Amino acid sequence: MGTTGLLMHNTHPAMRRCWHPVARSNEVSTEPTRVLLLGEPLVLYRSNGEVVSFLDRCPHRRAPLSLGSCDGEVLQCAYHGWRFGGDGRCVEIPALGPGAAVPGQARLTAVASVAERAGMVFVAPETPIAPLGTIEESEDPAFEAGELPPMRARASAGLLADNFLDMAHFPFVHRGTFGADEAAEVQRYDVKRDGWSFTARREHPFANREDPGVAQGIRPLVQSRRLTYRLDAPFHLQLRIDFVETGGTNVIGFFLQPETDESCRIYTTLWRNDLGGDPEAMVAAVKFEIEVLEEDLRIQEAFDDLVLPLDQTIEIHTRSDRSTLELRRLLADLVTAAAGPD
Repeated sequence: MGTTGLLMHNTHPAMRRCWHPVARSNEVSTEPTRVLLLGEPLVLYRSNGEVVSFLDRCPHRRAPLSLGSCDGEVLQCAYHGWRFGGDGRCVEIPALGPGAAVPGQARLTAVASVAERAGMVFVAPETPIAPLGTIEESEDPAFEAGELPPMRARASAGLLADNFLDMAHFPFVHRGTFGADEAAEVQRYDVKRDGWSFTARREHPFANREDPGVAQGIRPLVQSRRLTYRLDAPFHLQLRIDFVETGGTNVIGFFLQPETDESCRIYTTLWRNDLGGDPEAMVAAVKFEIEVLEEDLRIQEAFDDLVLPLDQTIEIHTRSDRSTLELRRLLADLVTAAAGPD
């Protein structure tokens, strides 16, 4: 791994060979939408019901295509009216008159792959090395979904993933939400690698302030929960939380869009089977997760260097860091694979 692989920044070249979230499905319509990914602007829109994505730049004078409009399945540039089909091929140049020949090179630059999953739109700028992650509960009718509003932060996607997987910061960063002093010590836990994914499992005490049984004196504030983390490379994360005393399961999907070296867009979705169809309960659950995320961002946005070190000798690691150390190993392997045999 060369020097470019030692520090993972948001626009690292290896990230072009990966799947990334770029929008919620309900954010993309038949009109063009502009997003930023890995320092490049992309345009998204629906053609024949499917999301398509191109570099947000007309091949004529490089004007942003997202300023244009859609006429049926055709995207028209706002600058000179060039018209492009859903396959990116230019089908009409108004200045040349009806029926005029269109230069063969007049095509939009498409991303390699686009997919919709778990209510999200994902794109891979180039042929992806690792498969797109899945969340089984997103397809299970027993689980209700609640979406947090997308957040934009001055942050590193690698550091945000590191924070999501970290189990030692709860009693310090999340003291105002679920953190409890009893959870300060992190007992040994299992981490299992599976190709371009890994899982980590742990049971720990936490302050269950959502449980009405606490106020009623039925159950104590500090309870137990089983945590199962999963990362699918590079930044498709999920956490399954099984509550021991109260029963029920809460799954948190955490999807990171590296926009620029200074910016990330963060998408969080909850899937829960313990709210009984109560919309107010889901609103409260979403509000609680926003508070948790804001506690994390207070730390993450304060980092001076928005990079994740992949060289294991740059930082100090302990046994409580098994999951975040595995993140570094996996991303280092990804960088090596993206670089190729040379």
